[in-house]
Amino acid sequence: MTSTATSKKRKRDVVEKDDSGKISFQLASQPASQLGPVLASFPALQPPLKTAFRCYSTQKRRKSDDEEQEFASRQLLVAGEADTVEFFGNNEAESGSMGCRYMVGVYNKRTNSIVIRPAPLHILTRQVKALKGIEPAAVTSAQRLEARHALGETFGTKKAKAAIRAHERNKVDVSAMEKVAGHLQDRIESNTGNLPTLEEAKSKADSTRLIPPYDAEASLPTDVYALHDIIPEPEWNGLSVSALTHSERDRTALLPFSRSKWVNQHLALLFSAPKVNKSDLKILFYISTMLAFRQVTSRSVDKQKVQDRLKSVPSIVVEGLLSRFTETVRGSSEARTTTASQTSLLTHMFALCLRIDDFATDTSLLAGDLSMEVAKVNQLFKSLGCKIDKLSMTELNRLGLPDSAAQTKRAVLRVPLEFPKPRARRRN
Repeated sequence: MTSTATSKKRKRDVVEKDDSGKISFQLASQPASQLGPVLASFPALQPPLKTAFRCYSTQKRRKSDDEEQEFASRQLLVAGEADTVEFFGNNEAESGSMGCRYMVGVYNKRTNSIVIRPAPLHILTRQVKALKGIEPAAVTSAQRLEARHALGETFGTKKAKAAIRAHERNKVDVSAMEKVAGHLQDRIESNTGNLPTLEEAKSKADSTRLIPPYDAEASLPTDVYALHDIIPEPEWNGLSVSALTHSERDRTALLPFSRSKWVNQHLALLFSAPKVNKSDLKILFYISTMLAFRQVTSRSVDKQKVQDRLKSVPSIVVEGLLSRFTETVRGSSEARTTTASQTSLLTHMFALCLRIDDFATDTSLLAGDLSMEVAKVNQLFKSLGCKIDKLSMTELNRLGLPDSAAQTKRAVLRVPLEFPKPRARRRN
């Protein structure tokens, strides 16, 4: 009877304690800037239980910082020292993290509540005191490669091991080369003694350019390419343009190549002036002759066909074009055009165009006459030393062009003469 009553009493007490023992949670009432708990993590080595740690601030603080900034968000350093090891760590990296905070809860038995407060997390590293003053030994690239090969031989795949063995086989034994190094050096010096210098190589490259003869030291654009180096003086004297000056209606029909927009446009500008410049008129006639010559010799060179096509041109001019811009097959009298001769013809023609255009030529109009891409025409003008640029206001005023012409790129010849540098080939 007594045991039954005692059992019922105990159950009643447990129930009453459970009803009244509900744990409550609340935030800490202390100011957020007040010193608080710190969470520490020791990934490798645990410190002794009696190791004392201190917390230091690593940022400059103003007078009002202690009241405004929360303790858990400060940049802090936690450090402690054991007999043989130092522990330290900071929470600077944690300040950049997003969406994660650590909280510490303290249980109060008297009030049956848990007080929660934010706490910073510190991941502590260690430093052995005996090793602090020792500098790490320098590791050479050969040692790194040797260690890498050792790891590859132990843990690498078959392919990696094969590559390591191939590298070892291809390794050059420097000690074996010491006895023949002097002999090799003497051979290299004797074989390279006849090589041209940089200046000689540049001079040879400039002399073999497919362009008219030029004066690299010229102080004016007009002196770079002499007129009679392009049109020989006998051919110049043999040109007659009297028919062009007397006939106004069918002037373009008298040209050897009448479908050139560039020639026809400049011919109209020439005759719109108060006085016709006969030298420029001769040059335009010669450019038209070169265009017709290029057309009739594009596939094959038939001298009779060329002479029939250029009836209005003096024979001395036709013979001069055939001799300079065609090549004769060895052992035969048959003439033909090559890529080099066609390029030379175009560069000689473009040098005359620069002279007519006061050394600033619109290349797009010429590209249309030649049925060529503008980029290829620009490249030939660059080989003459031109720059493909937009004209400045001073150059526009000198040439008498409107302001709208500033948007058009032209081939401009300037001094001192500068040829394009060869492009460096990229290694594959």
